[in-house]
Amino acid sequence: MSTLIRDRFPVRHRVGPLYFVSTDVDAAADGVIAHALGDNGGLHVHLLNAYSIALADRDDAFRGSLVDDAVNFPDGKPVSWVSQLRRDQQPLQQVRGARFFLRTFNAGQAAGVKHFLLGSTPETLEKLETNLQNLYPQAEIVGSYSPPFRKLSDSELADQDAMIAATGAHIVWVGLGTPKQDFEAARLSKSLPVTAAAVGAAFDFVAGTVKEAPEFMTRIGLEWLYRFAREPRRLWKRYVFGNVWFVRAAAFPRDHG
Repeated sequence: MSTLIRDRFPVRHRVGPLYFVSTDVDAAADGVIAHALGDNGGLHVHLLNAYSIALADRDDAFRGSLVDDAVNFPDGKPVSWVSQLRRDQQPLQQVRGARFFLRTFNAGQAAGVKHFLLGSTPETLEKLETNLQNLYPQAEIVGSYSPPFRKLSDSELADQDAMIAATGAHIVWVGLGTPKQDFEAARLSKSLPVTAAAVGAAFDFVAGTVKEAPEFMTRIGLEWLYRFAREPRRLWKRYVFGNVWFVRAAAFPRDHG
């Protein structure tokens, strides 16, 4: 992690096996922009929720992508609750992925940030770019790419990296789903290097292809319930088993060595 990022985000709290940055969404966006525009090397940023913690607690490879130089923001409200219940000094605040995404686009207009969008489907990317340009006319979207929904070969990854590098992007936004997007953000931060942010469902929310939970449900930490009610067949295992594992991981953190 760069000195700039450590200075910007000096307070970190552990929840389960992971450390999270204590900050708000505005400071999070400003810090990532400052890093991306400077000669600070690669950076990988992750917006993580209770499911991410549960998965990291049982998957060594996934956990490995989120430690050391990773910058982890608590996307899920329950993650911040753990810190607040423990009465941590400067407890964690929720930094929602979609808000962080939009806040960075907004603030990046004046700063001249160049954005690249990686992930989702071509149709969603087209809607996403249109909505972002309508919201932030001065934002520079220098490229987008919807990779195949399979593991890419080494040569395909090299071609993808060359394409991104040629655009001069400062920030690569990665929307490939958990955990694939987190592995990819970590890889890109080292291979290019570049600032890469794994932002979960932010692509779908901003594109309008998936409806966000009502504000009151987000405020009281029930966004997961709203999403589960809309897609029960796809999400029931994640939320039923994932939430139980999250509670255990947060209450009884293990030493993973």
